Amino acid sequence: MGMLDKIKELRERTGVGMMDCKKALEESNGDVDKAIEYLRKMGIAKAQKRAGRIASEGLINAYIHGGGKLGVLVEVNCETDFVAKTEEFKKFVREISMQIAATNPICIDKEDLPKDIIEKEREIYHQQALRSGKPEKVISNIVEGRLKKFYQQACLLEQPYIRDSKLKIRDLLNEIITKTGENIVIRRFVRFELGEKTSHEVNLQKNTA
Repeated sequence: MGMLDKIKELRERTGVGMMDCKKALEESNGDVDKAIEYLRKMGIAKAQKRAGRIASEGLINAYIHGGGKLGVLVEVNCETDFVAKTEEFKKFVREISMQIAATNPICIDKEDLPKDIIEKEREIYHQQALRSGKPEKVISNIVEGRLKKFYQQACLLEQPYIRDSKLKIRDLLNEIITKTGENIVIRRFVRFELGEKTSHEVNLQKNTA
C-alpha cells in the first residue's frame, strides 16, 4: 500500500486532515495503527491547549429509546455556532446521548464524583480484599485497581465507547476537538428511565418517612 493510500485510509478512519495524517504516518514509519495512536495522543495535547477557551455554543439533544421507556437529555458545548451546525458535531452529540442511555453513568468526569461515594466504594473494596486473605502489602493495589474499574462504569469520559471498546469516551471527545479545532465540552446530562426514582425523589422519600 502506497503512502497516498495509507493517508486516504487514515483520513477515512479518523476524520483528521491530510497534513496531520501524513505527519502521523511519517512518525510511525508507515504503520497505520501506530499512526492512529499517534493522532490520538496529538488530539489529547490539542484538547489540553484548547481547554481554557470559552465554549458557549453547542446543542442540547434529546434521545428517546425503547418506545418512550428511556430518555436522555445532554448538552454539549463548542466555541462557534458554525461548528454546532455541522453533521460531525451533531453526530458526536447523538453518540454521547446513546452512550448515556446504554451505560447510565453517574457523572461526566472523575472530578465530578462526590467524595463520599468514592470513599464508600474504597471501603467496600478494602473489606473485600481483607476477607480474601490477601497480604496487606497488596491490598492497596487491589483497591486502586477496583476503583479504576468503578470509574470506567460510573464516569462517562472513562467509559469504553459502546461501538468500539478500545476507545474511551475521552478519546472520542479528543478526536472531535482535533477535527473541529474547537474546545468542546460535554456540559451536563440527565437520564430518565420509566418507573425509576430520581435521586431527588429518593431523598424526598427519606425526609418524609
